[in-house]
Amino acid sequence: MKRILSIVAAALLITASMPAIAVENPINKAITDSKINRGAISVSVKDIKTGKELYKINEDKPVNPASTQKLVTTAASINTLGKDYKFETQLYKTTDNELFLKLGADPYLTSKDLKNIFSAAKAKNINTPKMIYIDDYILDSENWGEGWQWDDDLNPLMPKFGPYNLDNNLLSIIVAPTSPNSPAKIYPEVFYPLAFMNLVTTGKTTDVTISHNTNISAEMLQLEGTVQRLTKKTIPITNMKRYFRLRLEDAIADSKMEYYGKFAEKKLPQKNIYLVKTVEHDFNKAVVDILKNSNNMVAETVFKLAGGKFVNNTGSISSAIKMFNEYCSKQGLKPEDIKIVDGSGVSKNNLMTSDFMTDFLVAESKTEDYELFKTSMASPGEGTLENRMLYFKDNLKAKTGTLTDVSAIAGYLKTRSGNDVAFDIMINDPKSKAADKKMLEEYIIRAIYITF
Repeated sequence: MKRILSIVAAALLITASMPAIAVENPINKAITDSKINRGAISVSVKDIKTGKELYKINEDKPVNPASTQKLVTTAASINTLGKDYKFETQLYKTTDNELFLKLGADPYLTSKDLKNIFSAAKAKNINTPKMIYIDDYILDSENWGEGWQWDDDLNPLMPKFGPYNLDNNLLSIIVAPTSPNSPAKIYPEVFYPLAFMNLVTTGKTTDVTISHNTNISAEMLQLEGTVQRLTKKTIPITNMKRYFRLRLEDAIADSKMEYYGKFAEKKLPQKNIYLVKTVEHDFNKAVVDILKNSNNMVAETVFKLAGGKFVNNTGSISSAIKMFNEYCSKQGLKPEDIKIVDGSGVSKNNLMTSDFMTDFLVAESKTEDYELFKTSMASPGEGTLENRMLYFKDNLKAKTGTLTDVSAIAGYLKTRSGNDVAFDIMINDPKSKAADKKMLEEYIIRAIYITF
């Protein structure tokens, strides 16, 4: 018996003296297995209820957040504008028979809306106005973000934005076949002055590319390739004010109103006016469009509109940043730790830390706007997550971000244990493929799911 006890004691002594076998953190393993440089990866995970940090790597390193930045700029904008905000375009008449079209920078305004406005005026026997003014003071005239890439100006995902928003600020170019091996016909779907260099021939396939021919003119569009059937190429409108005025002329002519004068910019007077017609669109639609579909034009417009309301004046990027900084300070956050230069995250000049993002998400979960904010984000199978992370179903609400060399995702996750966490993953690495970055994001989120 004594011998047996001695053997057991010896075994316990040996076991106690053996070094512990470390179990590698699943997140660390995912990062190691990805072969992406750890220095290029920023991750922060926090418990929503307590704010406790659950995981971090390079969490205080300022890097480009891409479109995940829309989370912070949009949340601040919701708070400033209010959930009941409406985008409004209004037509007023003065007692001196002048018309004022007051713009609301409505990102959903269409040419059809303009026609409805002037049809309503005609129905109220407004036939021959003395003058038509446009009040465009709601936003400034800067319609291109700081640090935006010059070679993206033909990208339909990056149209210009401003008080003259109309028809998504996009123009369709029609490319139509003719006879075999002959030049195609090229023309804008609606009248708008453009110059084309037509290098498209009618062939057996449809493969048309569009670019600037700067050797001739900065405004010259060069189309080349082959076309078999009628096709459309969509490009951003180059001059928003010109396009708006052309569609305004169409609306006036369509209403049979007799007006052949010019349009001038002038603020709406406060007296001796009455409202003729209002066209409005819902703000909540914009929140979904920004957070679920990552619409850059809508994000920039909303951010500037919130800035304008904050200073009670014309909206600008400087007023929007003031609004954002004030909102962060009220939430107990330090906006000086990051750099915001636009509302969409398109600029490479934006900088954020994953620690700031998760702090922001935790703070936002305590606000009265949280439900709108969270439900407007993409779930797996929809928006920018249409084909990603389907196995998480209703457990994930997130915003993605993609730029050259940058991939990011941030949001809220309910873990396997039932805990709610805020997370941010930013990968700024020029040496890895975009697909590899996104795959690592998925592995990290899986690891977060099973670990916490």
